[in-house]
Amino acid sequence: MRVPLDLHAVASGGSAAFAAATPIRIRELLALAVREVIGERAQRDIFLRSIHRTLAGFAAGDFAVDINGRRYADADAVVVCESVAAVRFFAVRRTRAGAER
Repeated sequence: MRVPLDLHAVASGGSAAFAAATPIRIRELLALAVREVIGERAQRDIFLRSIHRTLAGFAAGDFAVDINGRRYADADAVVVCESVAAVRFFAVRRTRAGAER
């Protein structure tokens, strides 16, 4: 997924390094990933419900998030990404439906 540049950090800090790499919280990356999956045209309430459920599942430990090859467990952790980030979700618990099979 594409990661937006933090133009405010570039302007206020005067550092062009932020133009190549952007620090971003895991929760913000998850929101970008959900937006990419459900599409730009999805209704706002559907997007907000999807984000809420994704963050709740992440906080409950239902799945792990791997970003550029590193696992994260805290939605407030900060990761530094270049223009593209590889975001992967891994189930860590079997669901009831999966356990019944």
